[in-house]
Amino acid sequence: MPTKARERLVEAAEKLFYAEGIRAVGVERLLAESGVGRASFYRHFESKDDLVVTMLRGYDERWRSWLAQAVADRGGSPLAVFDALAESFATEDFRGCASINAMVEITDATSPAHRVAAEHKRSVTAYLEELLASAGHPEPAALAERFILLLDGATVTALRERSAEPARRAKEMAAMLLASAPAAEAPATRPQPARGKR
Repeated sequence: MPTKARERLVEAAEKLFYAEGIRAVGVERLLAESGVGRASFYRHFESKDDLVVTMLRGYDERWRSWLAQAVADRGGSPLAVFDALAESFATEDFRGCASINAMVEITDATSPAHRVAAEHKRSVTAYLEELLASAGHPEPAALAERFILLLDGATVTALRERSAEPARRAKEMAAMLLASAPAAEAPATRPQPARGKR
């Protein structure tokens, strides 16, 4: 268990906000869960909103690191993203995507927490684009936008169905997208000049 007050507060926030929701958990509950006093809380964070932003930044870093490693362990294919999702959907404590959950609760798009959550999605989309580009798929940016729709849709559906099956269905749709994408063009070759007769 973390011994520093700031670490204990962030750990408590990650656990409670993800399991129960940001608005459902007040400062008193965070203090009780973390064992940190009120004065210490305000030495580290200006407000609960400040703690929410810190928690979301930490979630972004850890989740993207986990995804990159999980995909690499499965061979690095863009479709491996959905296999990794299936694994996470099957865990007992799965409660969806913390960033999506935050944007649902904090609807003001100008708020710091909403902006951090939205940036997480842009970063994941950029990662998908890199995967697709590395695999040689043409138009990786457009494909990445479609993949993130499948990823987010599968995440929300898995929360409703309490099953890993949405990840498998999303993988099938992603495979169809890849199959229907235009083939990468072969590099153009320069026409050879006609050889004159000797």
